[in-house]
Amino acid sequence: MKAFKPSKFEKRMLAIKTISPKSVVFRRSVRLMGSQFEISVVGDNPSWAEDCFETAIAEISRVEKLLSAFGDDSCINQINRNAGVQPVKVNAEIFRLIDRSLQISALTHGAFDITYYTAANDYTETSGAAVKTAINANYENVVIDAKAQTVFLKETGMRISFAANSKGYAADRAKYILQLAGVNSGVINAGGDLLSWGLQPDNEPWTIGIADPSQENQPFADVAISNMAVATSVNSENNATVIDKKLLGAVAPKKGFPVSKTKSVSIISTTAELADAMATPVLSIGINAGLYLINQLNQIAAVIIDDHDRVYTSKNISIN
Repeated sequence: MKAFKPSKFEKRMLAIKTISPKSVVFRRSVRLMGSQFEISVVGDNPSWAEDCFETAIAEISRVEKLLSAFGDDSCINQINRNAGVQPVKVNAEIFRLIDRSLQISALTHGAFDITYYTAANDYTETSGAAVKTAINANYENVVIDAKAQTVFLKETGMRISFAANSKGYAADRAKYILQLAGVNSGVINAGGDLLSWGLQPDNEPWTIGIADPSQENQPFADVAISNMAVATSVNSENNATVIDKKLLGAVAPKKGFPVSKTKSVSIISTTAELADAMATPVLSIGINAGLYLINQLNQIAAVIIDDHDRVYTSKNISIN
């Protein structure tokens, strides 16, 4: 399977610009944001690569703190605490992220939703672990004012969380910082969601294997991409209704009944944030609706596997 492959001329020119004959791939694995991140950069200087890793880790850690709902100085905490009370002025970065999230909610008719409602100290036991009971609220009850740069949750008890797209956003930011540091080629693996740019040391595009969930570690096809991101959501067959990307993918939004027709969805997009945000909604709305949605958009594609291991692709992907 091939998608978004540059022309021979583009590939040649990019290779001349970015790849040294002595370049190799340097990798660093670290646990961040509750997930395993692997950062890979192409270069010929180990010391330089180590500096790049520290720069990327610092940026991911900054995003994690920025989007945390804990701490009195947390902007997200202030928004949540003032739900139903008053608007909260936020910084430009948070405002833009919320604005983009609401646009994705509208695009998916609420299948993607950063809002939820939770009762204080309300916990239920699920598989031996304490999971906070949460119910989807409604993204339409989030009021943003671009001029005042404020965010207001209209309903008392509403909350917002970026659990479904924070890792993607962190990966995008790390890529941006690495590019500023002179990294012209690399890959960020954010807990299984991948973001790549540039070329490999052999001047070939980065190749990402799309896995079949029924055969662990066995990809059924490769996608040759550079400057693209891939995020995969898998139907966990877990009926718990909690605000978590992996668990929410197992239930139909707003209804809570299991989705059994779609086994996994892989979204390919220009940003990890968008790919991360779209994977679970496409999983939850079903194959036909999911492909219809993706086919209406530019610079985004999908590979879907159903519960009979049949493969479906959006119009801008072909399987050889």
